[in-house]
Amino acid sequence: MANTSPHWEPLSSKVSVLVSSTHRFNTDTVLLAWFSAPKRGEICADFGTGCGAIPLIWCAKAQSGEGFMPEKIYGVEIQSDACELASQSVERNQLKDTICIVHHDIKALPYLHPPRGLDLVACNPPYKPEGTGIKNPQEGLSIARHEGTCTFAEIAAAAAYQLRWGGRFCFCLRPERLAGAMEDLRHAGLEPKRLCFVQQRPDKAPFLFLLQAVRGGRPSLRVEPVLLVEDGAGGFSSKMLQIYGSYKEGHV
Repeated sequence: MANTSPHWEPLSSKVSVLVSSTHRFNTDTVLLAWFSAPKRGEICADFGTGCGAIPLIWCAKAQSGEGFMPEKIYGVEIQSDACELASQSVERNQLKDTICIVHHDIKALPYLHPPRGLDLVACNPPYKPEGTGIKNPQEGLSIARHEGTCTFAEIAAAAAYQLRWGGRFCFCLRPERLAGAMEDLRHAGLEPKRLCFVQQRPDKAPFLFLLQAVRGGRPSLRVEPVLLVEDGAGGFSSKMLQIYGSYKEGHV
């Protein structure tokens, strides 16, 4: 996205999201929104929602018949400027009855939906542990990419606290963090249940994994077929075109 000032990015013919150079979304966001797709009438949350892309993608797909509309979505974000973008998107798309933007640190987040709890929590967490890699000097980008404000273990614990028994936690991370993530999930009472690796092409190693864990679930991990981003000609694979759905027009 070359435009550095906030601008509207269409997600479907009816839904757009306000993004900026600091708070935007990418292919990983779209993949996580697909992998974590809510069921009809569920109570959901997106931790570290940023500009609100995942809640808005869920709603866009529901409105276009490609998914189900949740009953309620809590978009939780610690950065005030990101909350402002997300709130403007919710207002413009007339989704205030469905999406609630919560300006809060997830480590001290009150119980969002008593007494029932949440059916689903999604999170696209910082990929770099604190003390690794080169930090971006821009604070917003640094928070999104490095575990400066919370660790993955703290995210897993916060998700477990908010979820009902049997509720799902979905996230994505780089493959080198898979073993540590499994440990953190089980320590929080979340059992890994679905795992999907993402590769750019068949001859490349996975660059991402998507994982679903269940609060109080029994041990039994299903590894799904590898998701290939590209087809043999260098364009999007048929699966990626299916995942992008109505968003793909003008973005492929």
